[in-house]
Amino acid sequence: MESGLIKLNPQLMSILHDANRQDIIPFNREIFVINVFVAGTSYCNNIDQILDQITDTTQLTMLRQPHNEVDQYAIGIYFNQTQLGWVPMKDNLVIARLMDAGKLFNCKVVSVTKTGPSNPRINVSIYMVD
Repeated sequence: MESGLIKLNPQLMSILHDANRQDIIPFNREIFVINVFVAGTSYCNNIDQILDQITDTTQLTMLRQPHNEVDQYAIGIYFNQTQLGWVPMKDNLVIARLMDAGKLFNCKVVSVTKTGPSNPRINVSIYMVD
């Protein structure tokens, strides 16, 4: 009976530990956490220009903002260098604490709905990278 596991050998170990090989991340997986609408998109000054570049499955980044004046558990959601908004306050506590403990998160766009000028509804799925 085959287990599906690959036996480690010196050649495989050298590939996995080669600092120049950034494309191989062993045992990396995304664990679905929650689906939310990005909060505060109306605060993004150039949202109308960026929105055309955001499609379903666009990968976004998340950065903790522990010094945010409104919410100590704030997590910004970014497209490239532009902050689109935040993880909603009602949903961010556990994710923020995990991020503070060193866990990595990202999110993917599920849908974008233009509800009015400069106020789109961006639905994202958040994943923990483990």
